Amino acid sequence: MSARTGHWWPAAATVFACGWGGNQFTPLLVMYRANGWSTVTVDALLGAYVFGLVPGLLTAGTLSERWGRRRVMIGGTVLSVLASVLLTIPGVAWIAAGRFVTGLGAAAAMAVGTVWVAELSRARGASHPVAVRRGALWLTLGFGLGAGIAGVLAQWGPWPMVLPYVVHAVCASAALVVALRTPETRPVPTGPSDQRLRGRLAGMRHPRFLRVVLPMAPWIFGSAGVAYAVMPQLVGDRVGSWGLAYSTLLVVCTLGAGALVQPFVRRLDRPSSARAVIVAMLVMTAGMVAGTLAAVVRSPVVALLAAVTLGVAYGIALVAGLQEIGRIAHPDNIAPLTGAYYALAYLGFLVPSILAVLSSVAGYDVLLAGLALVALAGSTVVLRYSRAHLPRLEY
Repeated sequence: MSARTGHWWPAAATVFACGWGGNQFTPLLVMYRANGWSTVTVDALLGAYVFGLVPGLLTAGTLSERWGRRRVMIGGTVLSVLASVLLTIPGVAWIAAGRFVTGLGAAAAMAVGTVWVAELSRARGASHPVAVRRGALWLTLGFGLGAGIAGVLAQWGPWPMVLPYVVHAVCASAALVVALRTPETRPVPTGPSDQRLRGRLAGMRHPRFLRVVLPMAPWIFGSAGVAYAVMPQLVGDRVGSWGLAYSTLLVVCTLGAGALVQPFVRRLDRPSSARAVIVAMLVMTAGMVAGTLAAVVRSPVVALLAAVTLGVAYGIALVAGLQEIGRIAHPDNIAPLTGAYYALAYLGFLVPSILAVLSSVAGYDVLLAGLALVALAGSTVVLRYSRAHLPRLEY
């Protein structure tokens, strides 16, 4: 079966499943704390995900250049299923292991799965913007719906520390089965390995990557992290026993807004400018301002509006960055460069931890206002280099 005759949706199903696994733990933080787990322990388990994610992002793309998109993505889906099985086992060590393996599976989806979906889509006639958006959309849907399903099952279902993970493992296994017959899109490379390495490095030092993509990338998950890690904390005492449901609502609304806006990013994007990136940064600034207001008035409604605004910024930024990567990347290094892009984006998840440390010095209203100013400054950097699409480097 050739890529031209294969459908893209089975590959998208694996991306969705791995995204689901990657974010299902987030709304459950409230549950673990309510069951007597210390904040330090829960935060450490949340962070264990990153120890699998970042190395995975930096290596999955390279592995897919050698072994193909299909093999790496099927392996990532298997890891995502295994992670959920580990998360059902009581004990900090087992859950930490599950979180680590979850990061590996999610990394495969981001660095390889989205590229696989895009390549299958282009093989069936989709334009480049549509193909890129398709992979990003299914990743975002996995993040959002997975968190929503896990939160609902934990709030109202039986066995709250087990059932969410079992449901994910079953659904991810089904996605794995349908993806087994999906064709490969990446031929085995024939060039010398050092030449391919130079190509990957060239993409990362491309002026467009350094001056447009890099200043924006950490804000992608920085905005999401503020939306569903900081906002619930600001208004937690106002929602009482509905803390888990409210936290789930914020995650779903943030990522839902990000998913809904992605089809419109194509209208913003221009090859000769970074207009979509600039719009994302400005919306991000507005979201941080709304978050500042939520910290002042401590209203669950205002916090929800801030989360939705930050979700819109996340959705625009994610797709805009991928479209920039698609324009500057050589076919031999698009997956590794995509992995590097997501690794930079995930640096933004450090923002809530940094704010927590700085909260002993200043209030969240001051800190979020400072973030708004930093985001605005980043917008000016991107704007400065946005008027000319810098040429490709020679690979």
